[in-house]
Amino acid sequence: MTAPTLAAVARPRAGAATLTVDLGAVAANTRLLAGRATGELMAVVKADGFGHGAVDVARAALAAGATRLGVTSLAEAVALREAGCTAPVLSWLNPPDGDYSAAAAYDIEVGVPSRQHLHAVAQLAPGARVHLMLDTGMAREGAAPANWPELCRAARFLERQGRIRVVGVMGHLSCADRPADPSNAAARARFAWGVRLARAAGLRPRDRHLAATAATLTDPQSHHTMSRVGAGLVGIDPSGTTRLRPAMTLTAPVIETRQVRAGTPVGYGASWSAPRATTLGLLPLGYADGLPRHASGRAEVLIRGRRRPVVGQISMDMTVIDLGDEPVHPGEVATVFGPGDAGEPTAAEWAAWAATIEHDIVTGLGQRLHRRVAAAAGRPVLRSLR
Repeated sequence: MTAPTLAAVARPRAGAATLTVDLGAVAANTRLLAGRATGELMAVVKADGFGHGAVDVARAALAAGATRLGVTSLAEAVALREAGCTAPVLSWLNPPDGDYSAAAAYDIEVGVPSRQHLHAVAQLAPGARVHLMLDTGMAREGAAPANWPELCRAARFLERQGRIRVVGVMGHLSCADRPADPSNAAARARFAWGVRLARAAGLRPRDRHLAATAATLTDPQSHHTMSRVGAGLVGIDPSGTTRLRPAMTLTAPVIETRQVRAGTPVGYGASWSAPRATTLGLLPLGYADGLPRHASGRAEVLIRGRRRPVVGQISMDMTVIDLGDEPVHPGEVATVFGPGDAGEPTAAEWAAWAATIEHDIVTGLGQRLHRRVAAAAGRPVLRSLR
């Protein structure tokens, strides 16, 4: 039996759902955010660029005004370097026993939340540039305030020995999507305290960053020398105050239609039955592709310029829509979500239907989807992937 060629393996399966990423939207969002930030703009492309492709989003953001890149893991940072990205890259979520030698080999800056992390970096990546991480109120990443003075002193000791360079202090806001929440003022005050203690220890952090997307748009007091923006690059504003352009469109062809009588049950558990004679359409995607099962019975798609409801349970590979009397034929394409310009649902609506957030929708899309990258909406596709 002849082995399949690489081209055959890479070719998208017939009838596949398609995810299109609009880099023109990423560029437009970056320009808007860079204009709002009072300092530099770091483009955060963790989680594969929030599901949009880390390298593509990074390049588009850097070309549109971002000056740096941010990711969580060292592996993500190395992938950017190996793709040719030369801008400064910060990685801030690594275990204390991680292979920090990659930071030295690939010129990656590292976020440090504890003395254990600090000494690991100093040992495996001597001379590395580090950003000390302070917990400003989330009880998550970053040194607890009680441990902060000790971390600063240890960092200064290692810096004097030439084993590290402290170039930044970073924190995070827990309620930036609610600008008036008093916890934001408390976090800003704690961050200012942390910077003062770092300086009192003899450190001179050039970069000080606390704001992510929501605070970049709503809270100039939190900007400092740099803002870290991830969700906003791809069109998500957690604060709901600014119209950004969603950069992702998900479509799927109708692969089968059938006419059913009133009372016909649909899908697992027979959770929905046709209230009248109608036509059903079958889409070849489901929760294995990232559609949230919790949106069953509430979600809609756009086909032939009209929204049609998802009926029955979204299953692993299939979603059924009620076409009513619309004469849809197999091969016609439904828009599952997109920017909303043509009346199609948005990722924000899917998030509401599933009782979650947009980030969950766009980062959860599966590897089976055929992916395309476009320079801008309505322009020719730059390339197709998978």
